[in-house]
Amino acid sequence: MKKGMKLLTLVLSLGLLIGISFASMAQGPPPPPGQHNLSGDQPAPGGTAPVGGGLILLVGMGVGYAIKRVVDSRRKSE
Repeated sequence: MKKGMKLLTLVLSLGLLIGISFASMAQGPPPPPGQHNLSGDQPAPGGTAPVGGGLILLVGMGVGYAIKRVVDSRRKSE
C-alpha cells in the first residue's frame, strides 16, 4: 500500500509539473516604438533600473552566510 501511494504521488506530481510548464508560456515582445528605424535604431524603452544596490546587498548577505557557516563548522569540530 505504501509503495502504491508513493507511485501515485510521483505520477500526480510529474503530471502537475508538466501541465503547468505547458500552461505557462511567455508572452511575445512588445511592439517597437512608433518612430522606430526612421532616424536610426532607437534604444529599447525601459531598462534603466539600477542594479548596484541590490547586488551589493546580495553579495554582502552571501559573504555573511559563508562566514557564519565557517564559524559554525569550526565550533562543531572543537
